[in-house]
Amino acid sequence: MDRVSLVAAAVCPHPPLLVPEVAAGAAAELDALRAAAEAAVRGLLRDRPDRLITVGSGAETFTVDNLEFGSMARYGMPDESRSPRLPLSLLIGAWLLNRIGVANPTSGISVRNDTPAAACAALGAELAGSADRVALLVMGDGSACRGTAAPGYDDPRAEPYDKEVAAALATADAEALLRLDETLSAQLRVAGRAPWQVLAGAALASDPAGSPAGAAANGRAWHGELSYDGAPYGVAYFVARWERR
Repeated sequence: MDRVSLVAAAVCPHPPLLVPEVAAGAAAELDALRAAAEAAVRGLLRDRPDRLITVGSGAETFTVDNLEFGSMARYGMPDESRSPRLPLSLLIGAWLLNRIGVANPTSGISVRNDTPAAACAALGAELAGSADRVALLVMGDGSACRGTAAPGYDDPRAEPYDKEVAAALATADAEALLRLDETLSAQLRVAGRAPWQVLAGAALASDPAGSPAGAAANGRAWHGELSYDGAPYGVAYFVARWERR
């Protein structure tokens, strides 16, 4: 690989309730999250990427060359799509892109939830080198164990875990994301661990200064901004943007 060139990334969650038609009467409760996600995705377009890739996770590896918003029939919306049944992470990513009017074809990849950190990082480096100017839309939720009403019930380890993720996203600390424990992440029902580590691999492999790959160590070549950090339904949601310094 001669050169890698990630230019920007946006990190967003993928709850079905992000889609107002699914949330119905509860749509307003996620207005702030929705607005932050839309702004983060718009930011990717300002960096004029040659290739925009949506990265998510799911039960199986799934790739699509032309990502289009697909069916949400399983969430109560009419099924008017002929697109393939997408993993939730890519489905909501496609919805966000459609929401802000992205017309150019984009690709998507959903990695298995249990993909090891090293494999995620290697994939990130590969994606970063796939075009001259690559941008990543990284989809993933934090822990689902924030309180007794959470899908995974209450776990005292959840909040410290989410604080660690929030700090890493806010400071573009790629190495901190790579240190996230795979077993703990699974126990806390984290859907974003693997995609975040794909981002980390892409960021660490991309060296805007032209020094050897990885010299951007610890994300110092990147500026991070965390625009949303909350757990409105017992699931941690983050919105962040990374860009080159």
